[in-house]
Amino acid sequence: MNHIYCGDGKGKTTAAIGLAVRAAGRGKRVLILQFLKGQPTGELESLKKISNIRVIRGKLGGKFTFEMDRRELQQTYDIHTKNLLTVVESVRAGECDLVILDEVIGALNTQLIDEDLLRNFIQEKPADIELVMTGRNPPQWLLDMADYITEMKKIKHPFDLGVKAREGIEM
Repeated sequence: MNHIYCGDGKGKTTAAIGLAVRAAGRGKRVLILQFLKGQPTGELESLKKISNIRVIRGKLGGKFTFEMDRRELQQTYDIHTKNLLTVVESVRAGECDLVILDEVIGALNTQLIDEDLLRNFIQEKPADIELVMTGRNPPQWLLDMADYITEMKKIKHPFDLGVKAREGIEM
């Protein structure tokens, strides 16, 4: 089935990683592709210790997309496309049971991923592959393809008071 974890609240990646750990604990092979993320995070250290979880990351440098110049945006697009093609090949080869495309919706909304490639992957993936996609503001076509949609809604967040992301909590 296809899952979407979306919304402006904290917890989209956290929910996806939780599902990855649950699936891995039941012997499933998990492939996580993180878009738009390049900084070190606590979950990466934990996931390294689980042999049936593989993580691929793809973002140029430590800049936000709005800070990137045209060349950096193109390089990020190319990295994301290459990484998504790696996922497509892994699925075709039967190497995973659960695929998580973390922040793919953000990459899609900033035009840093090939929309047709993503759409074709979703349409053509085998029925026994569980797919999770995270990010804010999914387009209607993506919502229409989902079996689960969970929206994380921000009610209150310390970031609004100027508190930066904290190690072990937000990163």
